[in-house]
Amino acid sequence: MPLTKEKKQQVVSNVGELLSSSKMTVIVKYQGTSVKSLQSLRREAKENGTVIKVIKNRLVIKALSQLEHLKSVDVSSLEGMLAYAFNDRDEVAAAASLANFAKTNPTLEFVGAITADGNWLGSKQVSDLAKLPSKPELIASVVALLGAPIRTVISATCSGLPSIISALEASKNQA
Repeated sequence: MPLTKEKKQQVVSNVGELLSSSKMTVIVKYQGTSVKSLQSLRREAKENGTVIKVIKNRLVIKALSQLEHLKSVDVSSLEGMLAYAFNDRDEVAAAASLANFAKTNPTLEFVGAITADGNWLGSKQVSDLAKLPSKPELIASVVALLGAPIRTVISATCSGLPSIISALEASKNQA
């Protein structure tokens, strides 16, 4: 059953809101993927704040053209059966969710992505982006890296005076 003009306008409005709030919108081909698999993908992606929608490409193109900062996005790749993944919290989360799902469902194929500032990323760039650690993982690794010298000093002072003396003698011998 075709959508009425009002429903189409509502879809365009909703897509516009998703595009405006999304830090990165990742686009994949899903042809050959079962409905059950897509439902599973939606559930898994929802855990990290990603919303996956199957929307008619011309409605997405219309929504893009109505947003000032996204008017210049190249829409030539928006053809075929596409699903759009939106995430308003993390730039990498949508791509990572789709890449993780594609490991067990090879019918998913990256088409590209639209950044929050209106740049187009190709499929290779998106798949490389999906391999990056998440934002919390990066923060944790930086914190661990910054804490390493402090832990070394604390460890040395807690182990007693003999360890400090031997450390000083070792550094004196190296100089």
